[in-house]
Amino acid sequence: MVDSSKLVSCSRISGLTKPAVTIGLCVKNNESYIGETMVSLLAQEFPLDLMELVVVDGYSMDKTVDIVKQYLSKTNMKYRIFFEKEGLGVARQMVVDEAIGEYIVWVDGDLVLSRDYVKTLFQLMQTNPNVGIAKGKYSLVPGANSVATLEIYSRAAGKMVDFDSKIRTSSMGTAGCIYRVKAIREVGGFDQGIKGYGEDWDAEYRVRSAGWLLRTADVYYRDYERRGLTWSYVWGKYLRRGRDSRFIFRKNKGSIELYKWTPFAALVSGFLHSLTLYRITGKKIAFFLPLQYAFKMTAWCVGFSKIMIESGDSLSRM
Repeated sequence: MVDSSKLVSCSRISGLTKPAVTIGLCVKNNESYIGETMVSLLAQEFPLDLMELVVVDGYSMDKTVDIVKQYLSKTNMKYRIFFEKEGLGVARQMVVDEAIGEYIVWVDGDLVLSRDYVKTLFQLMQTNPNVGIAKGKYSLVPGANSVATLEIYSRAAGKMVDFDSKIRTSSMGTAGCIYRVKAIREVGGFDQGIKGYGEDWDAEYRVRSAGWLLRTADVYYRDYERRGLTWSYVWGKYLRRGRDSRFIFRKNKGSIELYKWTPFAALVSGFLHSLTLYRITGKKIAFFLPLQYAFKMTAWCVGFSKIMIESGDSLSRM
């Protein structure tokens, strides 16, 4: 039975005269996946005339923008396209500055949303005025190979937490999140000095510190991890994240507890997550998560340590 207290009435939605939701689509060289993303956006159960699309392209060298325009030419959704070359901090902030909607749903160029995604998150935010950020859940559909499946499982497990808990090491990330525009503007928006990984982590930390709540909803999305991945790709990804995390560590000292990012801590976390995911999926591959977690965190630690040494930083001075 549907809990009517948690639904937004049709009359309340239809009474709106401008877009209620801004879709923030930040893309760069996504021509292989952007078509699926656009199909999922245009198939949303939320009225298209109550959504606007703000596209920020990082000067793609492929046909990403052309594909986006091709799909938009067949719909009446309002949209604007901007370009930047300064990194994700700048791209996200451009969306915040341009947003007309009361909420921003963040979509990357390889994200696929379930049909009820925007509607469900919109209803959650409307009925919970103290929530600043909310997010759906990562789909557990297996990837094209074992490496991709393990990455899917680990990303999903990392979001199976109580984001309003006082003890929390996981970040929601931005992709698939809905932000209350008032909340992100209240804390000064995204840090435009962050060019790589971490612009979402930093923004989320400040929104949470300002007293806004975080929530998750029973609605699903998936992204590029469904394709075939390699161990070398995963290593490089977390090596870069380790390097980029130095900036966040310096800026928000309470946001990263380094002992929780060690390979040993990852083994323990991976074991606990493997039990949960095996109960959910029944797939024995879940028991390889401890090794995969340790592998990723080793790469993260190498990247973090290298940038600390190169920059002459020491933990005692930070």
